[in-house]
Amino acid sequence: MKFRMLDIVLFAGILSSTALITQATAGQSSVTTSNSTQASVLNAVEASKIMPASVFFRGQSASIQGRNSGGVRFGDKSMVLVALVDTSGYSSQVQERYQAYLITESALNIDGHHLAPGAYGCGFVSGDSFIVMDLGGHDLFTAHSTRDVDLHRPTPLQILLAPGAPENYRLYAGRNYVSLRLAAAR
Repeated sequence: MKFRMLDIVLFAGILSSTALITQATAGQSSVTTSNSTQASVLNAVEASKIMPASVFFRGQSASIQGRNSGGVRFGDKSMVLVALVDTSGYSSQVQERYQAYLITESALNIDGHHLAPGAYGCGFVSGDSFIVMDLGGHDLFTAHSTRDVDLHRPTPLQILLAPGAPENYRLYAGRNYVSLRLAAAR
């Protein structure tokens, strides 16, 4: 009888634990389900798993810095990924402008400039400018960057959701950022 009573108590404990786990995972799955239709920011670990280990720009191949990467998975499942690049093999003129590699599957609006899907070199220059170049190193546009003095933990590169704007994001290099979002259909 004691043995059966102990089995019943253990079984009841397992059932209540299972119920708690089910409730916890149900909450997570609803978050996952809602994120499947909404955009989500990808941190460095998530983005570096997707980014290629090395990238091509201006006739050379360079490795990315996975720890300094980020991205956004938009509601339509398209992504934008960006990572700092090891530019040690490039001339100093190229290194000043080419700091990161940006890949986008959808057209973007970066501070009012249209960027078609593709791969690009980019960088923050002159303290208040962000430049985007094609893979040949030709300038496509320069956007104004903003300094965020309220950013609590600046990192060399990250993407964060813009405060108060659910479909707008900020691409940061330290405290400087440019705004980006999916471009309106043309």
